[in-house]
Amino acid sequence: MFEFLTLFPEGFTGNYIFRLLAASLLGGAIGFERDIHGRAAGLRTNMLVSTGAALFMLVSIAVADIWSGGPEGTGLRVDPSRIAAQIVTGIGFLGAGAIIKEGFNIRGLTTAACLWVSAGVGMAAGAGLFEMAIVVTLIGIFALVAVNRFEKVYAKDSYRVLKITVANDADISRLIQVVKRKRLKILFLDFDRDYQTNQMDITFTIRLFHKGVTDKLAHGIVADLESCGYAINRLRWEH
Repeated sequence: MFEFLTLFPEGFTGNYIFRLLAASLLGGAIGFERDIHGRAAGLRTNMLVSTGAALFMLVSIAVADIWSGGPEGTGLRVDPSRIAAQIVTGIGFLGAGAIIKEGFNIRGLTTAACLWVSAGVGMAAGAGLFEMAIVVTLIGIFALVAVNRFEKVYAKDSYRVLKITVANDADISRLIQVVKRKRLKILFLDFDRDYQTNQMDITFTIRLFHKGVTDKLAHGIVADLESCGYAINRLRWEH
């Protein structure tokens, strides 16, 4: 039973199992942060990506060792990076599936980057570069936790869509003045009049330059619209 293990050097199997376990734990550490934030590619996904990358790396090393210098090696020169190089291509497709574009906003870039890093961590662990794998894991967690908080300190551009429904006799120019704010720019304005219902749908595409969450700004705009003198039949604020 397990006679194929005689092809490998002594201690080979145990060492490689340890590398796989290290890859799964380190990848899981990155995925845990994504999981507590409700991302689709969370703990299990990152753990599997890291472990799979480590496995491909180990297969590359094992095949090269057996064919070139193992107990029954052929003496052929084998490049162990060929299989590992395909991980870079393969993980790109997996990361692309995590990216979602919604209007002006793109979601999932950080999750896709986490998958990319998890694959790299798995490759490093599979190659036995544990120090490098641990350092990259710590950097990844630092970027996800600490840098995420730092991003709320400074102002940056973000895009929103404001949709309101009013009567056809509402003055659009006045509504524009109500919506306008400091560090807020209306990029586009579309309106649709329905003469049968005597209602008009107005859509503002807005660019904000702010820091932190935009809840206070949104509440201020809603309050001003409600007190502007026009009856607001429907209002929607979209990210």
